[in-house]
Amino acid sequence: MNSGTILLVEDNPDDEVLALRALKKAQTKNNVVVARDGQEALDYIFGKGKFNGRNPNETPQVIFLDIKLPKLNGLEVLKNIREDERTSLIPIVLLTSSDEERDMVDGYKLGANSYINKPVDFDEFIEQVKVLGRYWLGFNKTPH
Repeated sequence: MNSGTILLVEDNPDDEVLALRALKKAQTKNNVVVARDGQEALDYIFGKGKFNGRNPNETPQVIFLDIKLPKLNGLEVLKNIREDERTSLIPIVLLTSSDEERDMVDGYKLGANSYINKPVDFDEFIEQVKVLGRYWLGFNKTPH
């Protein structure tokens, strides 16, 4: 699989560990950066805060974005990313435990590429992230 960066935006430590384990099992060679709140995600993407000096033109290959986040929620993060010319085409997968129809509608209206509900079952979650990794990192093509 391609070796671009994956940005995982996840505030739940258990889900973070599971997602990282699943990506490893999918044999991704990608560097995974974890942001634990919405502001940290935007700081990484735009090279600000603790990521000051990071080149914002080196965008992640894909962003797996939770919706329920501290500081800025995932929909606000999505909106900010889509409003900037440099980042507007980054594939963004909303990977969330939210079953709310409103979140799904808002996510797609704001430009999410996919909306996936995190299963509660451990094995299902691992398999789901493996499949997502394979698709978004192996099959999906994005402009450079």
